Amino acid sequence: MVALTPEQTAAIPIYRDKWWQIGLSVKPIDRAPAAAAINTAYNIIGFPEPEIVFCDSPLQALQTIQPLTARGELWLETANAIRNKIHNEVYDSLRAQLPRELENQIYSLLYNPLYDRLINQLKLHVEDELYTQLKPQLGERYLVFWMKINCNHNFIVSELSACHGSWVDFCISVLKLEVDRSLHSAFVALTENCGWIYPYVEKCFVCDRPRKINFDSAGLLHATGQPAVEFADKFSVYCYRGVRLPETYGQVAPESWQAQWLLTTKNAEVRRVLIGAIGYEKICQELQAIELDSWQEYTLLKIDNDVDIEPIHLLKMTCPSTGKIHALRVPPGVRSAASAISWVNWGTNPEEFQVQT
Repeated sequence: MVALTPEQTAAIPIYRDKWWQIGLSVKPIDRAPAAAAINTAYNIIGFPEPEIVFCDSPLQALQTIQPLTARGELWLETANAIRNKIHNEVYDSLRAQLPRELENQIYSLLYNPLYDRLINQLKLHVEDELYTQLKPQLGERYLVFWMKINCNHNFIVSELSACHGSWVDFCISVLKLEVDRSLHSAFVALTENCGWIYPYVEKCFVCDRPRKINFDSAGLLHATGQPAVEFADKFSVYCYRGVRLPETYGQVAPESWQAQWLLTTKNAEVRRVLIGAIGYEKICQELQAIELDSWQEYTLLKIDNDVDIEPIHLLKMTCPSTGKIHALRVPPGVRSAASAISWVNWGTNPEEFQVQT
């Protein structure tokens, strides 16, 4: 079996961290090298150098592009041509030199960890927020425009390029594989100097990078009371533990979240985040839970609102010494407080307890 040597394996974190920093950069792009990188890419694919339009965010870029495409002023996309000639040729030439076992090992150790954070978190959440904000702005024109952009894949995402860049860089620098250096230089210049790119034959729209990106310790996009991702024009993405939130929720610190929001929130993931952060005790108080049964200091409650996918039944316990209320969720099939206590305690009958705690 072909495998990386210990020395090669030890180099993986170096290249992972290098391209992590590139993919997560919040430094404003330098327009001169960005323009040079775009012009070089167009020269390589045989197109005239375009008019370059710099935008503060992908939202600003799409808001600028949409009326131009509607009037027929942007008629030929070039993203696929750039990817096929610059990205894919470099990538495919390296893959051809690698045994499959070695390729898979590099993917597992280097590419995939970057992809999880840069794509599964950052790119997808930004795209979802673009979708959310553009839909009401464009009305009926929205779906046609969005499908045209996405079905034709007419954009180059810097985060995805950083994932590829890590793999390519490692193969060239550590494994000493051969590659067309001019194509590789063009690829690196685009990735290091540009944000998202929407290229057309006569115009190329280059987005700046975010000014702020925040993750939690688990690598999930996260911020409380502020955007997890924010661009120079204030286009923002609010996230809590990797779940994208509406701006109205994200701007508020979790300790001030309201149980009433659960009644109007349709997204199951957002409801889950709200329930976890608000807590069942506060939900009981604010949504006026209905008492179903009681046993000593325990009460079985039901929230009779459309808060979650299935009814919420809670076992509430009032501490005799402090008066503090604790609440635990139990299955909706539980019909008595004693049965709920037994379920919480792994089937133990509450009558068998010697001491209530």
